[in-house]
Amino acid sequence: MNFGKNVYRHELKYLINYGEMEVLRRRLEAVASVDSHAVNGQYMIRSLYFDDMWGNSYEEKMMGTASRKKYRIRIYNYSDTVINLERKHKEGNYIYKTVARLTREEADAVINGDLDRIAGHPDRLVKEFYAGSRFSGMKPEVIVDYDRIPMVYEPGTVRITFDMHLRGGFAGYDIFDPAIPVYSAMEGDALIMEVKYTEFLPDIIRHIIAPAGSVYMAASKYTLCCDVKRRTYDMEVI
Repeated sequence: MNFGKNVYRHELKYLINYGEMEVLRRRLEAVASVDSHAVNGQYMIRSLYFDDMWGNSYEEKMMGTASRKKYRIRIYNYSDTVINLERKHKEGNYIYKTVARLTREEADAVINGDLDRIAGHPDRLVKEFYAGSRFSGMKPEVIVDYDRIPMVYEPGTVRITFDMHLRGGFAGYDIFDPAIPVYSAMEGDALIMEVKYTEFLPDIIRHIIAPAGSVYMAASKYTLCCDVKRRTYDMEVI
């Protein structure tokens, strides 16, 4: 699907358990491959999400607003080798992600509220983030951590990921510090399976994931971690 010049991808999310994941992985291994960026089959993702002074990113998701966007800084395995500023734009079940690379110094400045450090950045996305932050008071909201097992199936550019051990952090926003306290955002042995594809979902993949297809997930990792933050602060007030 094409909105203007941007090609959007389909995104489906399912709530499954670890037993279901192992069954699905074994089935997928017959036709799909593990993403080349994975080390020993997986990697750790840490994202720092931003929200404005009105909390619109959270509220729009909770209300089911069809068209919405949110900003985040994303790193992998606590490393500053790759630091991405990302804007995820969602239209229903379609997503489009814009990415800009940041230096460690730029990322630290943004996290600490020193937005002037990126005021003259040449990348359009960074410019828009800067303008949006100045206009709406956008600031760090919550850290979202999880461990991902990524698999790819080239026909249809399909990407299937299993996101485990979802946890939220809000006692500080230095994303490069592995010692920041984080709190579990999912109960029991639940995890999230995401299926992303561009033009079509091949029948072979559709049939493999069908057993898990009955538990469609409406909540996002961001809102789940924000809920942990709100519950924790509510308990502290009580």
